[in-house]
Amino acid sequence: MLSLLIAAVVLFALLRLLPGDPANALLGVGATPAQIEAARAQVGSDQPLTSQFVTFLGNLARFDLGSSFVSRAPVLPEIGNRMSVTLPLTLLGFLFAIFIAVPLGIVAAVRGDRWYGAAISVVSQLGIAIPAFWLGILLVTVFAIDLRIFPSGGFPLKGWSNFGEAALAMVLPVATIALIIAASLLRYVRSATQDVIGSDFIRTARALGANFPEALIRHGIRNGAVPVISILGIELATSFLGAVVIERVFTLPGLGSMLLLAISQRDYPNVQGVLFVSTLLVLVIGFGADLLQRFVDPRLRGRVSTP
Repeated sequence: MLSLLIAAVVLFALLRLLPGDPANALLGVGATPAQIEAARAQVGSDQPLTSQFVTFLGNLARFDLGSSFVSRAPVLPEIGNRMSVTLPLTLLGFLFAIFIAVPLGIVAAVRGDRWYGAAISVVSQLGIAIPAFWLGILLVTVFAIDLRIFPSGGFPLKGWSNFGEAALAMVLPVATIALIIAASLLRYVRSATQDVIGSDFIRTARALGANFPEALIRHGIRNGAVPVISILGIELATSFLGAVVIERVFTLPGLGSMLLLAISQRDYPNVQGVLFVSTLLVLVIGFGADLLQRFVDPRLRGRVSTP
C-alpha cells in the first residue's frame, strides 16, 4: 500500500508540473476569459493543489478514476475495455517467451561447447539489441505485406466477439513481444543453469548414480528457478509497459493508444487512470513473483528480516 501511495503522489505531482492547464482540453482556439474560467472550474484546476490532491486521493480510495475531460466517459470502464486488448497481448507474448527461452537457455548452458549452444547465445544477444518497434515493422513487412498471411494491424470493432479476426490480429504483436522478451530472458536462464551445473548437489546426485539429465531435472531446475522467477516478474512488468510501443506499431486499441491520446489532449483523468492501473499491476506482479519464489524455495518461507 505504501508503494502504491508513493506512486500516486509522484503521478499527481508530475502531471501538475507539466506546462499549461488541463482546461485547455475543453476549449477552442478563440476561447474567451469567461469560457476559460468556466472550463477551469469544470475540471477543478482553479482549486489549490492541496484541495486537488485530497480530492484525487479520495477518489482513488474509492477506486473512482473520474471521467474524461474530452469524452465525458468514465475512465474505469474505458480502461476495462482497453485491457481486453492489452492483457491478452502481454500475457500471450510472455507465455510464448517462456516456452522459447527456457528450453533454449538450458540447451545454451548445457551445450555451450557445441556450435548450436554458442549460436543460441549469439542470437539472443542480437535479439536484445533489436528495438521492439523495428522487429514489429520487420514482421509486418515479411508476414503481412510480402507473404500476406496475417493482417498488418488493427483490431475488429466487435473485439473478441469476432474471435477469428481478433486472434489473427494478435499473432504478429504477440510474436514481437515474445521474441523480444525471450531474447532477454534466455540469458538469465542460461546463467542460472550454468550455476546449477557446477553446484555440489548435482555432483552429489551424479555420485549416487543419477545420470546428468535426471540430476538436472530432479535437483537442478527447482534450484535454478529461484533467481529466474524474480527476473520473470521484471520481464512480465516490462512486457506490460512495453505493450504501449507494440500497440502503436500495430494500431491496437489498448491502454497504450489510450495513454498517448490522453497525453496529447491533456486529459488528466485518462492519463492518471492508465498510469495508476499500470502501476498497480506492476506492483501486483512483483508481489506475485515474491510469493512464487517462497513457494518454490522453502528456505525463503522462514526468512525473517533483522533490524
